Amino acid sequence: MRSQTDRRPPQRSDDRREAILGALDSWLQESSLEAINIAEISKQAGVTRSAFYFYFENKGAAVAALMERMVDETFAVNELFTTGSENPRVRIRTMLTGLFAMWDRHQHLFKAMLEVRGSSPSVREIWDTARESFVDSIADMIRSERAGGSAPPGVDADVLATVLLEFNGQLLERLTLGGPLTPEQLMDGATAVWLGSVYGITDVTNRGQEAS
Repeated sequence: MRSQTDRRPPQRSDDRREAILGALDSWLQESSLEAINIAEISKQAGVTRSAFYFYFENKGAAVAALMERMVDETFAVNELFTTGSENPRVRIRTMLTGLFAMWDRHQHLFKAMLEVRGSSPSVREIWDTARESFVDSIADMIRSERAGGSAPPGVDADVLATVLLEFNGQLLERLTLGGPLTPEQLMDGATAVWLGSVYGITDVTNRGQEAS
């Protein structure tokens, strides 16, 4: 599928576009997006400024393209969560561990995304579309768990899945911006939220079930 951030004619080679994204990713690991200029990105990529604008409208659009790569990594995490056969604690913990690991690999990109989310339609669209793409599979999982007796009846599964994914997004934002809780505390709290919301489990200190 063609990237929605790609301004190229369909027949254009990907090489220069990938070089630009690689250069931007490298710069973001050392500096804020605001402090980086397009001339620096272009120079490191070995292209001209006009080449940058051939592919991307602005820095925000280039960040959106990098986000697309990051979103691809979350599909495997979601697949394990929604189709796994382990008990709820194990599956939820595995999902959150994968989510936190993705954040750890891409902290610089999350920071850039937060910088431009308010001003870049491309970034907002990809962020929203990525979140919404997981609603159906998680809602289907909730319905399946309810039908099988593993989860109690409750609010509409699509609504619950949407709200929990919004919660995960806020969790990633808090990890990026920092706060009074450690990542370990955030993960423990998030585990409690998912277990309670989907399965009605409130005794999150009982770790014995995780080994079953």
